[in-house]
Amino acid sequence: MAFGTIEKVSGPLVTASGLSGAKIHEICKVSEKGLIGEIIEIKKGLVSIQVYEETAGIGPGEPVESTGAPLSVELAPGLLTEMFDGIQRPLDTFMNQTESDFLERGVTIDPLNRQKKWTFMPQVKVGDNVQAGDILGLVQETTAIEHKVMVPPGVKGTVKEIMVGNYAITEPICLLETAEGEQRLTMMQKWPVRKPRPTAAKLNPGEPLVTGQRVIDTFFPVAKGGSAAVPGPFGAGKTVVQHQIAKWSDVDIVVYVGCGERGNEMKDVINEFPELIDPHTGESIMERTVLIANTSNMPVAAREASIYTGITIAEYYRDMGYSVAIMADSTSRWAEALREMSGRLQEIPGDEGYPAYLGSRIAEYYERAGRFRSLGSEPREGSITAIGAVSPAGGDISEPVTQNTLRIVKVFWALDSMLAQKRHFPSINWLNSYSLYEDQINSYLDQLMGPRWSEMVNEAMATLQEESRLEEIVQLVGMDSLSQKDRLTMMTARSLRQDYLQQNAFDDVDTYTSRNKQFKMLENILYFDEQAKRALQLGAYLDDITKGTIDLRERIARSKYIPEEELTRLDAIKQDTKALLQKIVETGGIH
Repeated sequence: MAFGTIEKVSGPLVTASGLSGAKIHEICKVSEKGLIGEIIEIKKGLVSIQVYEETAGIGPGEPVESTGAPLSVELAPGLLTEMFDGIQRPLDTFMNQTESDFLERGVTIDPLNRQKKWTFMPQVKVGDNVQAGDILGLVQETTAIEHKVMVPPGVKGTVKEIMVGNYAITEPICLLETAEGEQRLTMMQKWPVRKPRPTAAKLNPGEPLVTGQRVIDTFFPVAKGGSAAVPGPFGAGKTVVQHQIAKWSDVDIVVYVGCGERGNEMKDVINEFPELIDPHTGESIMERTVLIANTSNMPVAAREASIYTGITIAEYYRDMGYSVAIMADSTSRWAEALREMSGRLQEIPGDEGYPAYLGSRIAEYYERAGRFRSLGSEPREGSITAIGAVSPAGGDISEPVTQNTLRIVKVFWALDSMLAQKRHFPSINWLNSYSLYEDQINSYLDQLMGPRWSEMVNEAMATLQEESRLEEIVQLVGMDSLSQKDRLTMMTARSLRQDYLQQNAFDDVDTYTSRNKQFKMLENILYFDEQAKRALQLGAYLDDITKGTIDLRERIARSKYIPEEELTRLDAIKQDTKALLQKIVETGGIH
C-alpha cells in the first residue's frame, strides 16, 4: 500500500505522484471520495490511473492510495441472476443502498451477498489429498445450476476438516494441511480479471452450438468453444441476434455484457429474460444468466474493464465443467474506450486513432474462449463460446476493430443493411458470411442426423449463389430471358430466403427452431425443387407447376409456424409434394 498526490486530472485519466512501489494494474482509491481507479502507466515517478467513476470536481493536491491488489472479481455462489456494472458492483443492491437511480461516486459495496447462507454438501472427506481444481462440495445456486466449489488455483494439500450445512460465502468450509501450514478455504475465490484462469489443456472444438436460428445453425454454425463476430451498421439487428443466442443456445451458462450500448437495450434484456422459460430446464433463463451492464452513460473507463469481468466469470463456470456463452455488445464501444484512454496518455495513434495494441487486446480477449480440460485429479471439460458484436461506423467493415476481430474469430455473420431495410431478419448476408467450423460441424451432424444434412446444406447454398448470378441477368435482359429451369431455381431460392432464412424473433413459435425441424423444413423446400425439376423433364410446364402448387407452397411457407410437437405435419408436406407434382405431370404433360 502506498500514498500519493494528484498532479493532474484529464477526464477519466488521473496523474499522481508519490506512489512509490506501485505496479501496473494495481487498484487505487482516488481523492477523498475514494473513487476506484487502475494504474495503467508508470513513467518518471508519475503514475497514470484510469478512474472507473466520474471525476468531476476532483483536482490536484488530493490524496491517492494504492491498494496493492489488481482489479479482481469475486467468484462464489450468488453470481447467477445478478446484474453487475463493469467492475462487478451489483446494481440492484447499489440502487437500494444509495436510494438513487444513478451511480453515486465513492460508494463501496460488496459484489456478492455476505449474509446469505448456502447449503454446502461436501464431496471430499477428511484425509483426502486434493489439488487445484478438485471439487470440495456442491451448492444448489439456482434451480437450474449446481455450483461446484473448487480448490483455488495454486493450492493443494490434505483435507483436515470439511463442513456440511448452511454457510455464507466468507465462512470457512474446509481446512487444508498444506506444505506451508494450515489453510482455511471458503466458498469464495478472488481472481484478477486480466489474467486467464489456468487449465490443464486446450482442446479442439467439435460439437456445434445450437442457437435455434436457422441461418446460423444451417449455413454458418459456431462450435462450442468457438468465437464469432457480428458486425453490422446501426439498425441491422446485432443486438437482437445476440439476444436470440443468449435466450435459446444450448449452453449451461450465459454471460451477457452490455458494453457502452444504449440503456434501453439493457432494459429489454432485464424485462425479457426473467419471463422467458429455458426450453432445456423449464426454468427462467435468468436462473443461468449473469448480466454485466456498462451502458453508454456510465463512466467510459469501466467499459474497458467490463469485458474482462465478463470473461473471468465465464472462465470460473467453465472450470466447473459447464459450457458457457459470453455475449459482448459491443466490442466497438470497448475499443472506443481504449482509444480515449490512449489519446489521453498521448500514445502514438494507429489506424483511425485507435492504439497500436488494439489488435493484441482483441486477440487476448477472444483467445480466452475455447474448449478446455480443467485442473484437478478428475478433470472436467468445459467451454466458452465468445460472440462479439461490432458496430463499424456506417457499416464499413474495413475499419480497424472489425478487421482485427476477423483475424481472430472463425465465424463471420455479416449483417446487411439492405436486408434489414427489406425487413429480412436475421439480416445475415448468406453470400458474405462464413464459418470455418462448417466442415467439422457438418461431419458431426452427418453422424447425428444422417449424411443427407451436408448434401442439403450444400445444395441450398448453391441455389442461393445461383440466384445471385441469375439476378444479374434478369436486371439486364428481364425474367423472360431465363429458361424454365432457371426460373424454377429463382422460385426455390426465394422460398429458401423467405420461408427458411427469414425468422421472426418476436413470434412464440418461429423464434426458435430445433435441429430436427430445421432438417424437415429444408428437406421440404429442396424436395419440392427436385420434384418440380423432374416434372419439367417429363414435359410439364412451369406455369402449370406454379399455378397447381400455390396451396402446397403456402403450406411450405407456413411450416415455420408449426409447433415443435406437431412436426408430423411437415412429413405430410413431403408426401403431398410428390403426389401433387406427379398429378400435374399426368394431367398436364406436353401441350
